[in-house]
Amino acid sequence: MRTGEPLPALGDVLAALDTGVWHWDTAAGLVTVDAVAARLLGLPAREVTLTEPQVRARLHPVDWNEITGVVQLAVAEGTIAEVRIRIMDDRKRVVRVVRSRSKPSFDRARKAYVLTGSLQEVTEPTPGTAAGRAAVTGDWRRSREAFLLDAGRALAEARSTQEVLRVTANLSMPGFTPDGLAVFGVEGDQLTIIGHHGHEPGADNPFYMPLDTDYPAAEVVRTGRAVYISSPEEYRTRYPLTWPLAQRFGRRSWAFLPLTASGRTMGTWLAAFAYPVAFTPDERSVLTTVARMLAQALSRAGTAESERALTDGLQRSMMPKLGPGIPGMGIAARYIPTGGGLQIGGDWYDVIPLPGGERFALVIGDVQGHDVRAAGLMGQLRTALRAYASEGHRPDAVLSRASRFLHGISEADPAELRFATCLYAEVDPVSGVLEVARAGHPEPVVRMADATVLTPPTAGGLPLGIDPDADYPTTRLVLEPGETLMICTDGLIETGGHDLDTGRRRLRTVLEQHRGTPEELADALVQAVHGPSSHHSTGPLIDRREDDIAVLLLSRHGGGCGCGAEPDTVRPPVRRTMLTVAQAEPERIAVARHQLRELLHDWSSADQVDSAVLLLSEVLTNVLVHTDTDALLLAEVADGGDGRRIRVEVTDGGDDLPHRRRPGELASSGRGLVLVQLLAHTWGVDPRGEGKTIWFELYEKDGTDPAG
Repeated sequence: MRTGEPLPALGDVLAALDTGVWHWDTAAGLVTVDAVAARLLGLPAREVTLTEPQVRARLHPVDWNEITGVVQLAVAEGTIAEVRIRIMDDRKRVVRVVRSRSKPSFDRARKAYVLTGSLQEVTEPTPGTAAGRAAVTGDWRRSREAFLLDAGRALAEARSTQEVLRVTANLSMPGFTPDGLAVFGVEGDQLTIIGHHGHEPGADNPFYMPLDTDYPAAEVVRTGRAVYISSPEEYRTRYPLTWPLAQRFGRRSWAFLPLTASGRTMGTWLAAFAYPVAFTPDERSVLTTVARMLAQALSRAGTAESERALTDGLQRSMMPKLGPGIPGMGIAARYIPTGGGLQIGGDWYDVIPLPGGERFALVIGDVQGHDVRAAGLMGQLRTALRAYASEGHRPDAVLSRASRFLHGISEADPAELRFATCLYAEVDPVSGVLEVARAGHPEPVVRMADATVLTPPTAGGLPLGIDPDADYPTTRLVLEPGETLMICTDGLIETGGHDLDTGRRRLRTVLEQHRGTPEELADALVQAVHGPSSHHSTGPLIDRREDDIAVLLLSRHGGGCGCGAEPDTVRPPVRRTMLTVAQAEPERIAVARHQLRELLHDWSSADQVDSAVLLLSEVLTNVLVHTDTDALLLAEVADGGDGRRIRVEVTDGGDDLPHRRRPGELASSGRGLVLVQLLAHTWGVDPRGEGKTIWFELYEKDGTDPAG
């Protein structure tokens, strides 16, 4: 070019240098390339605008990740972004390597990167040659490090052997990627295949080979040293007897690497290549690192699978099989281990046939802790309870003996003191009567035939193992036809960050809304607290899910058929609650008021509910103040045909009949019967021989109190 002549156009210079130009706006997701850049990408040589997915499909996936990292680093440091990119054809083969240089900027308003750069082909040696596998530097080294980080993360997150194999098969190594993989394991003195990728189905199944066979994978297990084979000729020369095993797959290079964990060679990893590979020090370094990570991942997965198998077997052996149904009743049970480690805890349930052939006992409990010792104590305690029950002891005696038994075990090892909560219920399937004793365990819940849910108060004592002389009072409950009793461990109540109050409200909703069999109800309860939907109904506390869940349901069939059919569709007209208030327990009056409100949870008139609770409180108080006997409460809600009514009866053993008085303005008593006469629709006093019953009724159809 002569002096003074104008410079050629920039486009002509770039075209002469076979250099393309591209522009990328990440906010729009579009990449514009000129004719040269389009040709280098393997497209027709003309200017075109492409979407990001269209460009990404032409690039090696590892290089795409490299581009994003380099761009972010260049913006942060204010430097040029330079990266080498492998261009792939439709068959995912590398057709050329190009170098891209750009000066990216970041648009804070649009939160996007804007780049304009050049694209130029660079000469790369043929894969497999010595020159082609020289030490990698710069962008290629960063790409290798990024690959190893991603591979390590993916393998660390794999939880089973199959997941580990799937991750390994999808690894895309920087610069050289095997198209055939196999993982060999050792069973006794035999080499076997754990998994493979890139071989036809059935090629390795079954596969058992003695470890002394002249085969590369067996040699690696014997010696603990890797074997690299760069050509078929080398393979045939070194291992002539087993060469036919590899020949049929048409591969060109092979790497057999030891899988070593805790100093022990547990198997061999085979990476086979469709093109010759020289296995330079850099390539061997990548393969060795992947093999170490693969060995650790397989070791972790194998340990986890062994622990799960041990857990399942141990838990199945400890949990009873419910067996055939009980005439007139149905039983459903669930146990869900939710903690870490071996997933073995101290929760258990049991169904025990009692002497006599008809009665049986329900037991549910929770030994303190979530470890192997808790599981062992649970097994011992469960056996002891079965023995005491089979001897014919009453519920209170069974728990007293079990408490002494557990206390004795704990005394033998003071450093491992444990206690256990337990609920024991003796059931008469003919009458539906339950004798319940509790040792620090959550109270049972009753779902009535019309889906009303009550928590009947049951007396309780200390958890087992704390006091060898503790007493466990017994409470009598009656399960009416169509009703279902639920007993559970605290894991069902408190899982998901709930306390006892919020957890019970969550379960109450499930019990009230569910329509189905006891088995379906058990599944619904577990799903509500441990299934995917439970993450949307967490409680006020930290969302913890390490406590085991055990639940046992007992339903009494409706209609008197005793066949177990449709226990939820038979709706007897009465729902009731019973409660004893002793002279020494005036605080149970508050419990009685709460029970009555639960019984009237769907009553249409809130004023009538308040009136019923007030009258109950007055009548119970009169019994405790004016007699020296206990009070028995019976409250029933029934359908009278033209509307529902609530009838409340309070029975005591006193001889004196109540009479109405005229209290003065300053009197502190004497208003009980006056309130009953004013607020109840009807009431009365019935002598009972020894004692009497005071009763009153309110009718829902009226909607108002008589005094209103």
